[in-house]
Amino acid sequence: MKQNITESYFIDQIVGDEYTSMTGEGARALFHYLEQLEDDCDFEIEFDRVAIRCEWNEYTTIEEALEQYNTINNAEELSDNTTIIYIPNTDRIILQEF
Repeated sequence: MKQNITESYFIDQIVGDEYTSMTGEGARALFHYLEQLEDDCDFEIEFDRVAIRCEWNEYTTIEEALEQYNTINNAEELSDNTTIIYIPNTDRIILQEF
């Protein structure tokens, strides 16, 4: 059984409480990324709020993200190891944690 998730529902579920640091803009960018991934790969992603919130994290800058990974020296190395989603019109990014 699959559930269709709207953008607004997704954002409400991901941003919905004090346990997440993701902004509404970040959640929107992640939603669109996941929708595009579904289209490109021709499969459905099952919505799991907890898994998404554990797997993806928003950072204010790429430099802030790099501070979390002492073996990664720059954005290029970071993108070689994980998915980076750039949030439009900001310096913020979302990383798939690894």
